[in-house]
Amino acid sequence: MLQLSKLPSMKNLASLEDAYELCREVTAAYAKTFYLGTLLMPMPKRRAIWAIYTWCRRTDELVDGPRARLTTTETLDRWENQLESIFSGHPLEDSDVALVDTIKRFDLDIQPFRDMIAGQRMDLDRSRYDTFEELNLYCYRVAGTVGLMSMPVMGVETSSKQVPWQSSEELEYPAQKAITLGIANQLTNILRDVGEDARRGRIYLPLEELALFDYTEQDLLNGVVDDRWRALMQFQIQRARNLYVQAEKGISSLSLDARWPVWASTIIYSKILDAIERNQYDVFSRRAFVPKVRKLVSIPIAWLRAQSL
Repeated sequence: MLQLSKLPSMKNLASLEDAYELCREVTAAYAKTFYLGTLLMPMPKRRAIWAIYTWCRRTDELVDGPRARLTTTETLDRWENQLESIFSGHPLEDSDVALVDTIKRFDLDIQPFRDMIAGQRMDLDRSRYDTFEELNLYCYRVAGTVGLMSMPVMGVETSSKQVPWQSSEELEYPAQKAITLGIANQLTNILRDVGEDARRGRIYLPLEELALFDYTEQDLLNGVVDDRWRALMQFQIQRARNLYVQAEKGISSLSLDARWPVWASTIIYSKILDAIERNQYDVFSRRAFVPKVRKLVSIPIAWLRAQSL
């Protein structure tokens, strides 16, 4: 239930144009690959995606940002109250103005936003995951939800490319495909950031899978790169790639003007896995990234896939 007394006080807020510009700047600064994909969208859709991303970024920073040590369950309670206010049409901060407009324009559902906050609560409570099933729930909450938030903005078009031997089910871009793409992206993040997370005392790789490869928590915290680690990483990378393949099957059912940017973002982001391999699976002392030239080469490839798949 919304508790206005526990929300920040009202103040003079940014104009709608300034609020969207703020969201654009945040997206461009903190999500360069993602931002590149949004530039391929029509302006109304790209602005909506910027507003969603900015809210997600601010949510994530509550537990991973510079002031994360000050975050408590009460902090997240207040943040959820602020979310309720936004969905009630009452922005409380400048970037909220853009999100309120996006909610009205694209009829967004509040539940994925709530689920993302639940994912942040998991980060407050734990720093280890025993099984992939546990990690998968976390990945859904902090990233699969982004797919659900974005679906109303992207739009779905199920009739344009259907041929007699394809069922409508094959052409749909159901919620599960959107969730799968988000989970694939989050697993990619986890594999890229193993070293960074370890320095904060966090291990996201499932402990039972470390044990499967006879690799210990202490090995990971010490940054040991050997045959055991390389085999473990190969296993994790293959899982992520399989998820990308599953998710890609749904892109053809997106609205025409959303397919190209989604293909571009998917291709580019998945190349982080290639970069990890080029670095010989050393994610402790080297950060995997996709060089700009590789990103640019991916754009026409994405366009071709958007036209044919």
